[in-house]
Parts: sequence; structure tokens; C-alpha cells
Amino acid sequence: MKPLLLFSFLLHLFFPNIFFGTEKTKSKIDELANTLEPKLIEWRRHFHQFPELGNREFKTSEKIAKHLQSLGMEVQTKIAHTGVVGILKGGKPGKVVALRADMDGLPVIEEVDVAFASKEKGNYNGKEVGVMHACGHDTHIAIMMTVAEVLSSMKNEIRGTVKFIFQPAEEGVPDGEEGGAAMMVKEGVLQNPNVDAAFALHIDGQLDVGNIEYRAGAYMASSDVLKIVVKGKQTHGAYPWNGVDPIVTSAQIITGLQTIVSRQIPLTTNIAVVTIGSIHGGNRSNIIPGEVEMVGTIRALDTAIQHSVHEKIQRTVKGIAESAGATAEVTITKGYPVTINDVELTTKMIPTLSRVAGENRIHDVPPRTGAEDFSFIALKVPGFYFSLGGKPLKVKKEDTGAHHSPKLFIDESGMKLGVRAMCNLAIDFLEMDGK
Repeated sequence: MKPLLLFSFLLHLFFPNIFFGTEKTKSKIDELANTLEPKLIEWRRHFHQFPELGNREFKTSEKIAKHLQSLGMEVQTKIAHTGVVGILKGGKPGKVVALRADMDGLPVIEEVDVAFASKEKGNYNGKEVGVMHACGHDTHIAIMMTVAEVLSSMKNEIRGTVKFIFQPAEEGVPDGEEGGAAMMVKEGVLQNPNVDAAFALHIDGQLDVGNIEYRAGAYMASSDVLKIVVKGKQTHGAYPWNGVDPIVTSAQIITGLQTIVSRQIPLTTNIAVVTIGSIHGGNRSNIIPGEVEMVGTIRALDTAIQHSVHEKIQRTVKGIAESAGATAEVTITKGYPVTINDVELTTKMIPTLSRVAGENRIHDVPPRTGAEDFSFIALKVPGFYFSLGGKPLKVKKEDTGAHHSPKLFIDESGMKLGVRAMCNLAIDFLEMDGK
């Protein structure tokens, strides 16, 4: 058994009353989750069939707001453009817990053969694109709407307040726009009432249904955008000595960037990634162009390492360019910070997940180099973010469609565990910190 899981188990074993929610309450959550599962699936299929891109989730947010209003909640709309917040005040005084779900789809044309496949089109940075929930945010919306209905039906038993945050643009915003969790935080989503802790989940199409993965501390990486413009001197391809070749220089820069991680980062204790994902320069075979542009991504699981990598990129790129007689401009645009699960909060809540999913189905896993803008929330209040299994048990992991691909498939039978997990996390946190 992993150390953190063992500690949490012993905590629960010797101090069973740390969870004040009654068995009746927990049984009621299970009963309602079972009863509402058909509605949960119906909601998920609706959102899957009609996805919307970041900052354009107009119909999605309208449907969510109407549902929360029907439950008698105080509902706030148009936060960070299309965000929706529902406030459920319990029957007893206590703290405030936030539950967050992201709403946006991706510019992907769906290739999954299901009756509710998306045929939607959208506009992304001036281009018409297909739109698909290729990362599973449709399941997150449906799970959270179901959690809202479950907890609303038992609000008199809740000690404190539950704030439901439906967030737009987790996948990023169109060029020149602001949005996502950072904008929601900026507009006060964690205030009035002030949030004491926040929880979020992400469906995982490569993790077996019925399983949960988590990590205390740094769980997801920071994500920054790297742009490099190498300027040389254009000339005839037959006479390269008459110019300065930015293509050869760019090739050397790409190779040099890889040595930052492999030779300058202590890999036994830290993780970093530098990837060039796009390179453009020139327009025909016998002309050496005057300029090459590259863009890529920088990932890190430690803020100090993140800043160190930024400095090393600047030095490496400019040094190599200068050695070739070229110049280089480096622009690093900070994106999402490291997603950090508060260690104390995570330790407290692991027994809840163990009880809900089963001790053998929750897994303390290594950190991931994917990124998540729940990180902006977790910078302000203690946060706990975990992964929920969505892969059919009969399908091998290598045969599944990856997230952000047109073939992502989610087994809907795994969503009910997400409902039960989020309900119990909210209740247990408010009970244990409310007395």
C-alpha cells in the first residue's frame, strides 16, 4: 500500500468519527445516484451531440443555469463570458466547498460511431472547424449537474455551502481573448461566499471504469507557449555561403533545446518537457529563406524548474543563433501553472474515495505532464483534483482513442462513480471541518 494511502487508511481506522456524515446520508447519495443515472446519461449525450468551443458555450451554459435554477439555487451567469455558478446553502452553518466542472469542446471532427456523435461546426481563430467533446468535458457537466440535484435534495442535512462552478474555456481561448479559470478567479468566483476548498475530477478514457487516480502535491504540469523566430539572410539555395541559413540554424536550435532537459535538469527529482510542435520557413526548394518560425510547449512540475527552463531556453537559442551569424527572438507566454493537490486536504479525503470506490480501486500515481487550468483555483484555495476511469473494461488501453483525438470513447457506466465521489467529498469535507 502506498504511504499516503496507508496513512489515510490508519487515520480512518483509528479515528472513524472523522467523517460525521451519517450512514443514512451516504446511503441516500447512493440511492439517488442510481435513480438519476438515466438522466445523467441523457445529459451527457445531449452535451456530447451539441458541443461548443471555449468562450462560446452559450447553449451549454443556458441549459446548466436552468437546471440549477429549477433546484432552487442562487444562480450567477456570464462569469468569464459563459461561466455559471450555483450556490447551494445547507440547512446548517459551516464552511464553503466548491465543485468545478469544465464545459468546452475542442476543434475536432468526431470519428466515433455513436448515435449521439457531434456534427457541430464552429469558428476557431477565423476558420470553420468541427467541434467535439474530445476530452470528456461533456461527462464533467453531466456529472456535476447530477451532483447538484443529489445534494439539493438533501440540503437540509448539509453543514455549510456548496458552490457549483461550471467553467468555460479550460482548453484555452481564441487568440486575443481572455477566459477560463483564471478569468473566473479574477472576477471573484472564489468569493461571496469565500471558498474554503475546491474539488474537481477529469474523466480518463485510458483508465478502467471504476478506478480513480490521484497524487498529493504536484499532479499536473505547468504549460507555457514557446515561440522562436530565427532571422538569417535569404539567398540562392545553390550558394548558401552568400547568406545565413535560418533552417540549418533552427535545426541546431531544436537539438540544443533537447539538451536542456536531458543534461541540465536533475531528472531523478524533477520533470520537464520542451517540445517544438510546428516549424515554418521558406516556400521552394532552391531558396534559402530569410526567416523561420517555430512554436512549441514547455512543461514542468515545479515552479522553480519552470523558471530555470525559461532562462536556459533564452540562453541556448540566442547562443546557437549567434554562432551561426543569425539572430533569434524568443517569446515565452505563460499558460497554466502547476496543478498542485493540497497535501493536507488530499490526505484527509483519500478515505472518502477509498470508501466510495473501494480501497483497491484508488491509485496514488506519478505526476503527469498534461496541464489543467483548475491550477488557477488551486493556487488560491486548497484544491484536490483526481482522475476518473472511463475506459471499457473489455478494451485494451492501447486500443482506445486518446484524449483530444477524434476517436475518444467514454464508457458512460463510469460516470455514476464520479457523482458518488463528488457528493461524498463535499459532504465529508463540510462535516469534518464544520464541527
